[in-house]
Amino acid sequence: MKHITTLAVTVMLATAGTADAGGQEGTIGVGAEFGIAAILDGASIGGASLNYDAGMFHVGGFIGFADPEGADNSAYSIGGRFFYHVHSMASSDFGIGGQLGILSVPNGAPPEDDRATLMYIEPGVQVRAFLATNVALSFNVGLVIGAIDTSGLGVGGLPSGSAGFHYYFF
Repeated sequence: MKHITTLAVTVMLATAGTADAGGQEGTIGVGAEFGIAAILDGASIGGASLNYDAGMFHVGGFIGFADPEGADNSAYSIGGRFFYHVHSMASSDFGIGGQLGILSVPNGAPPEDDRATLMYIEPGVQVRAFLATNVALSFNVGLVIGAIDTSGLGVGGLPSGSAGFHYYFF
């Protein structure tokens, strides 16, 4: 009996491995993100997000909306991201990369309907923590760099951050 128990324990330990906990190649994550946009005087942009995990990296897109206090001052954002996973564990990964986005903001005092559409680049890092095999929280920290049509809007080297939630489908 002692030999059977020893054999059973040996087989279990030999075949046991790290449980896959998200970040799996070929999965699609659907969720939401909420960010702090320094270019909106502290107003936050939040919205839908989609990620495709390719194993060593993930790519994604987002659509966001913000409505700070006041009339006719809503902001809209759309963009994409890429993060290369420089370190991965069973339940988390650390990526370096960034985002490229287009932001539409009011340009002038209401009731003018004049808007500015600007492009920004946001290099940064991201940590994804998997709460389950297919549920992840993500946290980004980066630096917003204005690329197109940002003069006079105070964009350039501003810190940014965001948090997100994604459900991955296998």
